[in-house]
Amino acid sequence: DKVLAELIEPYEVRAAKLREFLEDVKPSLCYDIVPLADPYGPSITDPDLQCLVVSEETRRGGEAVNKKRLENGLPELTLYEILLMKDPDHSQNEEEKISSSSLRQRLLGTLLRPPRQDPTLPSRPYVIGLTGGTGSGKTSIAKLLGQLGAFLIDADKLGHAVYVPGGPAYERVVAAFGAEIVNEDGTINRKVLGAKVFGNQERLKSLTDIVWPEMARMVKEQIREADAQG
Repeated sequence: DKVLAELIEPYEVRAAKLREFLEDVKPSLCYDIVPLADPYGPSITDPDLQCLVVSEETRRGGEAVNKKRLENGLPELTLYEILLMKDPDHSQNEEEKISSSSLRQRLLGTLLRPPRQDPTLPSRPYVIGLTGGTGSGKTSIAKLLGQLGAFLIDADKLGHAVYVPGGPAYERVVAAFGAEIVNEDGTINRKVLGAKVFGNQERLKSLTDIVWPEMARMVKEQIREADAQG
C-alpha cells in the first residue's frame, strides 16, 4: 500500500548504494545482492543461510520465515535483532524512528512533477474529485478548496437527495424494493433499505443502477452551474 513511484528509487540505484555501504563497512566481506520477487525471497529456500537480521518491527516477519523453512524441511535461522535509529528531527505527528512515512508526510503539498497538459480537457471548469475512506480528510480538504474559491459538490448530499419524495430515484427505488422501505411520512427508511441490499450483490447492483446515474446527472448539472458562475 505504500508504493509511490516518485519516492522509491530504482532497484539498480538501491543495490549500488547497498554495495557501497557493505564495502565501506568491511571490504573483505563476501555478499550477494538479489532482487526479491516475493515477501520471502531466498530466505525460505536457501539451505546455506544461517542467520536473518531483523528489526524490532520485522521480528514477526522473521518468525514467519522460520515457519516456512520448517515447512520446507530446512533448519530455522538465527534471528539477530537490531534496534531502530531514532529520528532526532521528527515532529509531533511523525514516528520516532527514521521512517519513509515521515518523508512522505513532509512531501505533502510538494509538486513532484508538473501537471500534464491534456488538450482534450477543457480549461474550465476544472474538476477535482476527492475520494477516500471515512476519516481520510475529504471534508477538511473540501473546506480548504472552498476557501480558495472552489465550487463544492457534495456527493453524499446528492446521494440523499435522489431518495427524497419527489426525487429522481424515489419512485423507482420504492417500486424495486417494496413499500416496506417507506416511513409513515413518505420518506425512504435508509436502514431498512440498507438491510435489504448489503450482503446481497444482486440487490445492491439493482440499487446502484437506479441511483448512480441520477447522482451523475445531478453532478453534471452542478458542474454546469459552477461554470455559469465562473
